[in-house]
Amino acid sequence: MKNETKGMVFGLIGMSAFGLTLPATKIAIPFLDPIFIGLGRAAFATLFAGIFLYYYRQAIPNKSQFYKLVIVALGVVVGFPVFSSLAMQYVPASHGGVVAGILPLLTALVGVLIGHERPSIRFWIVSFLGSSLVVIYALLRGSGQLHIADLALLAAVISAAVGYAVGAKLSNELGGWQVICWALIVAFPFIIIPTVIYAPDSFSNLPISTYTSFIYLVLVSQLLAFFAWYKGLAMGGIVRVSQTQLLQPFVTIFASVLLLNEVIDLETIVFVFLIVSTVWLGKKMPIYKRA
Repeated sequence: MKNETKGMVFGLIGMSAFGLTLPATKIAIPFLDPIFIGLGRAAFATLFAGIFLYYYRQAIPNKSQFYKLVIVALGVVVGFPVFSSLAMQYVPASHGGVVAGILPLLTALVGVLIGHERPSIRFWIVSFLGSSLVVIYALLRGSGQLHIADLALLAAVISAAVGYAVGAKLSNELGGWQVICWALIVAFPFIIIPTVIYAPDSFSNLPISTYTSFIYLVLVSQLLAFFAWYKGLAMGGIVRVSQTQLLQPFVTIFASVLLLNEVIDLETIVFVFLIVSTVWLGKKMPIYKRA
């Protein structure tokens, strides 16, 4: 199996795991502060990250790698979790899943800036078409105006795009799972205090669904999903594999219907179909390697 194909497979696995992040966050929001959800999941995940790094005797990253890990941590340990948690206070998880459809384009843009891939003009045309559909959807759902939650979601996907691309490039040096583990270690001293401040007064009266959702966010969304995702991006190329994220709205919406009893209207279905169609076309467009 070619590296690009393997990369796509790992990318699909990671994307599917990320697809349940917004529904899990939505379930926890009524009972936990969004800051605690966003940073607390990373604080708890750091414990497991430290165990992995210690057990496999991983060397401490050098100075150059440390700076890149700071960028990764700001993007996927702090930025995306916090902004997406804030957004889930105001909009359905299914809405957030569709707005996050702009993430593949942003990840590809960052990947081109820091990598050696050169997508064709046709690829960019199709990708920009997809992102335009996402913006139109957000405007329609907000009665012609951008909702505060859409701004938070935009900040979340920008954070994720940078963290994904930089982390994927760093994976070639450290390894896929090592990147997210070290990023959590780097962020821990800065997130532990706000995690404690915004923690609930008591954990004893929380519903089982809140515990389950938070555990998923800790172990899967903040840790294990990145093992597959960074490996996929590193093997198959950031630009190409990042496009698998356009399938993520399907996963998020399906999970929202099953877990949250959200109702999906025809408008949302049409936009998801159109957005995913643009990425399907984009996947057929050539991507070249820069010398």
